[in-house]
Amino acid sequence: MTTLTKVEERIMKILWGIKEGFIKDIIEQYPDPKPPYNSVSTIVRVLVQKKIIGFKAYGKTHQYYPLITKEEYSQGQLSRLVSDYYNNSLSQVVNFFAESKKLKKEEVEEVMKMLEELKSDRND
Repeated sequence: MTTLTKVEERIMKILWGIKEGFIKDIIEQYPDPKPPYNSVSTIVRVLVQKKIIGFKAYGKTHQYYPLITKEEYSQGQLSRLVSDYYNNSLSQVVNFFAESKKLKKEEVEEVMKMLEELKSDRND
């Protein structure tokens, strides 16, 4: 799966939220100052070329919608991150968070519970 730029991700987050919309609908979701219509339109066309966004044509206007879910994109990006930076090792990821003290006690307990459940599911 392709990695999106920050600007492309911003548009995707909007489309995931509104499900489908015209360029004007996407622009309405931006905080002020709103980006120019042509800038948003250009980025949306790039996302169409990347097959991340689809559209329905209504004459000269187009209604756009995501072709991938937020979950699919998130999972792909997380998998890429773990692969590229942690040698596909979950233990290296956990070790990173443990050493940087970013995990709270409650989070550690939750992760341990999830791993125990996973372990028991795999043993059945």
